[in-house]
Amino acid sequence: MSISLRTMRHASRLSVAISAALILPFSAFAQTAPNKGKEAKFTELDKVQVRGHRDAIEAERAQTPGNVSVVDGETFYERSVNNMADSLRYVPGVWAESATGGDGIFLSSRGSNLDATDYDNNGVKLFQDGLPVTTADGNNHNRFPDPMAARRVVVAHGANALTYGASTLGGAVDFVSQTARDSAPVQLFVNAGSFGLVSGRLTAGDVSGDLDGQLTVENKERDGYREHGRESRTGFYANGGWRVSEALDLRVFATHVDNDQQLAGALTRAQFEDDSWQANPSAITGNFQWNVVTSRLAAKGTWSIDPDSRLEFGLSWEDQDLYHPIVDKIMVDFDGPGPMEPVEVFSLLKNTSQKTWAGMARYYLRAGNHDVLAGVNLADTRERGGLYRNDGGRRNGLRTLVDNRSRSMELFLVDRWTFAPDWTLVYGAQGVVTSRDVRNTDVTRGTLSHPKADYSSFNPRIGVIRALGQGNEAYASLSRLYEAPTTFDMQDDLRGGDATLAAMHGGVFELGLRGSQPESKTRLAWHWDVAAYYARIRDEILSIDDPAAPGTSLSANMDRTTHAGIEALLGASVPFADGAHRIEPKISATWNAFSFNGDAIYGDNDLPAAPRYFVRGEVMYRNDSGFFAGPTFDLVGARYADFSNTYRVGSYSLFGLRAGIECPRWELFGELRNLTDRKYVGTFSVRDIANEGDAILQAGAPRSVYVGLRLKF
Repeated sequence: MSISLRTMRHASRLSVAISAALILPFSAFAQTAPNKGKEAKFTELDKVQVRGHRDAIEAERAQTPGNVSVVDGETFYERSVNNMADSLRYVPGVWAESATGGDGIFLSSRGSNLDATDYDNNGVKLFQDGLPVTTADGNNHNRFPDPMAARRVVVAHGANALTYGASTLGGAVDFVSQTARDSAPVQLFVNAGSFGLVSGRLTAGDVSGDLDGQLTVENKERDGYREHGRESRTGFYANGGWRVSEALDLRVFATHVDNDQQLAGALTRAQFEDDSWQANPSAITGNFQWNVVTSRLAAKGTWSIDPDSRLEFGLSWEDQDLYHPIVDKIMVDFDGPGPMEPVEVFSLLKNTSQKTWAGMARYYLRAGNHDVLAGVNLADTRERGGLYRNDGGRRNGLRTLVDNRSRSMELFLVDRWTFAPDWTLVYGAQGVVTSRDVRNTDVTRGTLSHPKADYSSFNPRIGVIRALGQGNEAYASLSRLYEAPTTFDMQDDLRGGDATLAAMHGGVFELGLRGSQPESKTRLAWHWDVAAYYARIRDEILSIDDPAAPGTSLSANMDRTTHAGIEALLGASVPFADGAHRIEPKISATWNAFSFNGDAIYGDNDLPAAPRYFVRGEVMYRNDSGFFAGPTFDLVGARYADFSNTYRVGSYSLFGLRAGIECPRWELFGELRNLTDRKYVGTFSVRDIANEGDAILQAGAPRSVYVGLRLKF
């Protein structure tokens, strides 16, 4: 729900007015009432301060002239959330899909990441509790946060991530952790269903005065709906807090996740039509996997200096070990039917260790009609290891020695100035200083590829918010976009050698409306958020698959591209039978227009991978006994699989059912997905010019059933 500063002031004035209305008559009576000749006596009362509390996340959202989505983590226990794509289902503008139903997903926000290096998932900066998780170079290749450990998820779309300091085309996603102070002391959650899914989480926590702590242990096993698609994950999540004083809170976080996933590989069109659940034969002989062990420690403090100022600060360290067989042996018989045996010309197994230090500080100040935020993000990532030949999932000799280093610093300052009743001017800027140092040594030739570059930019932003009354707002903003290349992009530069790519940059204009009507037992309640944006981007980094080495890419800067779209989230609660029953529809709708702009090769072609539109929704019946049930639906438009727009992946529609019951001590849900068992393409690899015989298609999930039970003690 969105509440303007004007509304808060009105609330405070109303409280004072009510107090005065109650006190003044008695004061007047005291002055005029007869005292039998005695002098009137007055009692001086202590000063009374009237203060209102407002959720910090919602307050920040209301002060942003652009689209910011907030997802309640409690809703994840009403449906099957097996990966981050499931958790972002109802966030408009974010296209997130899993290739096999596992934790590895394709993620795109406002047209980011629409190329052959989609595996690095750049373009969206991830945070946990305000601390950066994304590496210093901007990639999210090795892992995503576990959404089931989040109390809330905040998605700041595109340039609206300025208040996080994120320098990305797609914005930022912040996962706010559960703590013992906002959770039941003991919780058990079990989720099971089709294709061998069995998942369990046990959470225990306690609050003792100024101290609190919580520990979660989880395990997930699944066979997958495709051949060679098993996943096994074990995780430990802990956090503890200490309220040092009324002004200072300290909290530490610890995470360890061991995640092993088999990869089924992509299929040709003929393979997909014949049996979309099969694995690519090379995925089996090459034993494709994506195995990541992650350990993370973080600490965060919040110092309330006085009623008008606050300082947040934190530091994190993360260590990731990746074991990733991804390309099977490519054999070539150079002399045809001659006496020589076929020779392996390429295979790939990536085995690296990646360590990231990150820090942040944010200072909030309220001074009269100004609400100021100043902050900094720091990150340093070092990746070491090697690219090996792949022999059935085993290392078979080192091909390339990898030693990559990246650093980043993002400084940001924004002022929210309520310059007139119901009007807020939002202006600020971000400064980015970042570096890339890529060292890939070919051990056979002894040659070093060493692209190295420093990038810096000043990115201003200005916007205005108009409060329309009763929690409704209109906004408009103009911002500069900027994103430097990842180390994946740098090492895959089409020109080879030590050439370096330029950073992506451009401008975006956004306008929108948002509002809500509070829930009521007797009348319609609703909420809505609609945003439209138009961005012109220069030097967008796009990659095509390298035909000489499948599984690797060639990257280049494009001259001009356009990213535009409309994002809408609509919801309502319609009560009947004196409010004991409700119908609650929810619709998340996105329309995309991503294209080249007069390119010398591609003209005005559409960018691939993102559908022209996608609509996801549900219509739930709920009652006061906690029971809910209703249909769900997905409507997804067509997409291109290549920059040349010659290979089209068709649209599809999915329907499902969801039901459950919520009680104070337990919750139960059941979910049926893809009710009609529709065969469809979930994700695919991007080519320059794709052909029917290219293995690029990944099947979406067939009909499946899931159940979940949460017990709270």
